[in-house]
Amino acid sequence: QVQLVESGGGLVQAGGSLRLSCVASGSIFSINAMGWYRQAPGKQRELVATITPGGSTNSSDSVKGRFTISRDSAKNTVYLQMNSLKPEDTAVYYCYIKVRQGSLRTISNYWGQGTQVTVSS
Repeated sequence: QVQLVESGGGLVQAGGSLRLSCVASGSIFSINAMGWYRQAPGKQRELVATITPGGSTNSSDSVKGRFTISRDSAKNTVYLQMNSLKPEDTAVYYCYIKVRQGSLRTISNYWGQGTQVTVSS
């Protein structure tokens, strides 16, 4: 089992910044990737950004140049620095981790509880 604890969400004005953090703990053999997804009202969950232990990143075109994903491997922590926030960034942001677990090195995906980010115009 893996637990993800998210923090950093809140209410900000357009143009403002927030920094999300997510700490992973539990039974983990290795981490394949960590990242963030978001879900706005009436929409499906979508990718924001992911990062591998080697530092490779993948992000949505809608956040490139504004959001930066990073991680502290020693702490199993991933961050999302969000700058120049726009009202359309309003969503519940979910921490994500892909791990290998157990003797069979089973690949599993886990999600955090989600943290609300609201950007006012």
